[in-house]
Amino acid sequence: MVPTAVSVFPDELYPAPRSWTEQAYPKLIHFNKLPKGGHFAAWEQPKLFSEEDRAGFRSLR
Repeated sequence: MVPTAVSVFPDELYPAPRSWTEQAYPKLIHFNKLPKGGHFAAWEQPKLFSEEDRAGFRSLR
């Protein structure tokens, strides 16, 4: 299984619920709901996006 990190942005087309995410990704290592951002979060909220990227995979260092 591949370790997976999920960041849920509130304005996403379909914000994935944690229960669904845990079923879809058995090796979920990070799940977080963010206060702002949407489908293009990397462009809309680059600072939040990069912080989430780092936090999501920090445990794999």
